[in-house]
Amino acid sequence: MNAPLGWSDLKLAAYAILFVGLLASCTSTTVDEFRRAETGIESHESVVILGRRQASDYETRSEFVECVGERMARGDNALSVIPEQEFIDAMFPWFEPRTAPLRTRDLEQLMTEDVVAAKMNEFGVRYIVWVDGFTETTDRAGSISCTIGPGGGGCFGFGTWEDDANFDARVWDVGSLTNVGTINTDASGQSYLPALVVPIPLIARVEANACSRLANQLKQFVNGS
Repeated sequence: MNAPLGWSDLKLAAYAILFVGLLASCTSTTVDEFRRAETGIESHESVVILGRRQASDYETRSEFVECVGERMARGDNALSVIPEQEFIDAMFPWFEPRTAPLRTRDLEQLMTEDVVAAKMNEFGVRYIVWVDGFTETTDRAGSISCTIGPGGGGCFGFGTWEDDANFDARVWDVGSLTNVGTINTDASGQSYLPALVVPIPLIARVEANACSRLANQLKQFVNGS
């Protein structure tokens, strides 16, 4: 029969959890930008952030698209951002996943529709930003076991995994009907799940970091910085 954990054992375990928590809070994020043309935006013009959802094996999460849009709409050099769902509903059915333009020449053809051009003008859309990507979990290791007995229960063990968030943002200039650039953001980090009676998840915030860095870079890009 195992002896109960003493105070020193609990302190060591607490220090270990704190150390792992500090490791989990660290993520590595890289941002690459490829500019095709000069950019800039006026105070009366807006940006719409849309998620690509044509892939058969995944779709860009609306929560990530919303996160990017919200961050672009606040802070220094904030932009006027049209909420994704509001734009899609107003433009139905032209920006639904099955009918959304995949290339700028598709957008050019779409703009010949009077109702589409009128809605774009009503919203004041200068740039459409297509966000495409996902977060993947890999390299799972470790195990946790939980027991329940007459005297109570608990979980013991340790688990770890790696999260990688990779997203591309393609910027279309509605004025010139061209692709003016692409920004790629990749964030990776290690997450941990130590369990000493109670599991304590220590999650690497890779998707949040990717959202923040991508939004900041997009703001600079659209503003012409």
